[in-house]
Amino acid sequence: MTLLPPRDAAGRNTGDFADAALTEDAFLGGRLRLRQPAAGYRAAIDPVLLAAAIPAAAGDSVADLGCGVATAGLCLLARVPGARVSGLELQAPLADLAIQNAILNGCSDRLAVVLGDVTAPPAALIPGGFDHVMLNPPYLESGAARVSAHEMRRIATVEGPANLAAWITCALGLLRPRGSLTVIHRADRLDRLLALLPPACGDLAVFPLWPRQGENAKRVLVQARKGSAGPLRFLAGLVLHDAGGGFTPAAEAVLRDARGLDL
Repeated sequence: MTLLPPRDAAGRNTGDFADAALTEDAFLGGRLRLRQPAAGYRAAIDPVLLAAAIPAAAGDSVADLGCGVATAGLCLLARVPGARVSGLELQAPLADLAIQNAILNGCSDRLAVVLGDVTAPPAALIPGGFDHVMLNPPYLESGAARVSAHEMRRIATVEGPANLAAWITCALGLLRPRGSLTVIHRADRLDRLLALLPPACGDLAVFPLWPRQGENAKRVLVQARKGSAGPLRFLAGLVLHDAGGGFTPAAEAVLRDARGLDL
C-alpha cells in the first residue's frame, strides 16, 4: 500500500526535492521531526489541531485525505500509538515526504500512503473500511481568491476539479457505520460544509478555533458520525493566543503536549 518513488543506492529520493529545498521541523514539542518543502505550502498548526480532534483508540483505522507530508497522521499516532493511518495524497513529492517522515519517526509500520485523488480513490482505500476519516481540504473556492504562483501551494489551498462536495463524498464512502468524519476548514465556509453533510450524519459538533479572546473564529473543526441521529452541538472551542501573542496554556497542551480535543 505504500508508495515508493525511485531512490538511489543510499535510499534517497532521486527526483523532486533537493535537500536544500527541504527543512526539518519539530512538532509536538519535539516529539516529531517532519521534513517538508522550504517553499510553497508548509504545515503549521491546522493539521496538528485536526489530529487532536480524532476520537481514535488503539486498533482503530484512520484515513487522512490530502495527507501532505503526513503531519496530521503522525501527530495522531504520537497520541494514539496503537492506531493505524492510511494517507491519500495527490502530489507525488509530498507523498514521498510523508513516507520519509513515517520512517524518520519510527511509524512506517503504522502509516501507509497511496497516491491518488478524492474523486476516484485508489482501491487500496477500502470503502467502508475506516473507523475515522480526517481531512484538511483546500479552503479556497476556485476563482474566489488570488491564486498562488507556487503550484504546490495552489493545489493545497485552492479547490481544483475536486471541490468540497467531492472531499466529503469520498470521506463518507470510506467510513464504517458510526465512524467519525472530522474536518478543519474556514469558519466563513461553515454553512457550505454543514449543507454538504447528509441527514444520515448526526452527532454534529462545531468547534471554533478563536485566534484570541473576543476575536472572530477563522477556522472551525466539524465532526459528525455516519448513521447517527444525534443533535448538532456548538461547542466552546479553543482560544489559540493570549493577549501577548503567545499560545494559551490550553493551546500549548494540544500543540506541544499532544493532548486531544474533546468534540
